[in-house]
Amino acid sequence: MTALAALTGYYLRSAFKSKFAVVFGAVQPLFYLVLFGPLLARSGVGSWDTFVPGVLVQLGLMSSGLVGFGIVFDQRFGVLERLRVTPVARFTLLLGRVLKDAVMLLVQAGAVVVIGYGFGLRAPLAGVLLGLLLITVLSVGLASLSYAAALTIKPELFPALVSTAVIPLMLLSGALLPMSLAPTWLDVVSRFTPFRYAVEALRSLFAGSYASSVVLWGSLVTLGFVAVGCVVGTRVFQRENT
Repeated sequence: MTALAALTGYYLRSAFKSKFAVVFGAVQPLFYLVLFGPLLARSGVGSWDTFVPGVLVQLGLMSSGLVGFGIVFDQRFGVLERLRVTPVARFTLLLGRVLKDAVMLLVQAGAVVVIGYGFGLRAPLAGVLLGLLLITVLSVGLASLSYAAALTIKPELFPALVSTAVIPLMLLSGALLPMSLAPTWLDVVSRFTPFRYAVEALRSLFAGSYASSVVLWGSLVTLGFVAVGCVVGTRVFQRENT
């Protein structure tokens, strides 16, 4: 735990030295919130209470899904090699980075929610706090898989492959528009992605429904996704550092 706290603190201090990086990670979701949200709200298709949760999942995909960029540079400049000779467990090396990413996402998500209230979001505070907890937990699995991908595929291919994968995952999650509007085949396909369940759970929480089956399924799928992400990430860390 001491090593984990030290690593997480180090990564957080490094991350928050660059305020630009913290803000830049939330730029694209904020564009959707500011430029697309008003159109959706006025169309009658959705409301701020349904759109903001989708933006939070989009933020998770864009922010935590691309954190592997950082470890590519650490590997190139020998940082991972120096960490390898320490007695710290490989899972701790991964978790220190992942917790830093989760904290950064929580800060960015909090900013998105505050701006959402300015536009017309009226979700109850308890629902918002539970929703932020859910998206933060989801980011742990996303970041773990991002690091695993960055250490597995060629560095020059990582940006293109991950960026390409994020877009269909975001669209299939129903982050922009509820999947209830989708044709049957698209609705079926979307059910094979964990992010749809996260979006629906967030929307239920923001609506003040805390004990619904939607929240239960969203929580279970999210926890399963995080478990898989941590296992894969740890195995890749062990393989790359032996």
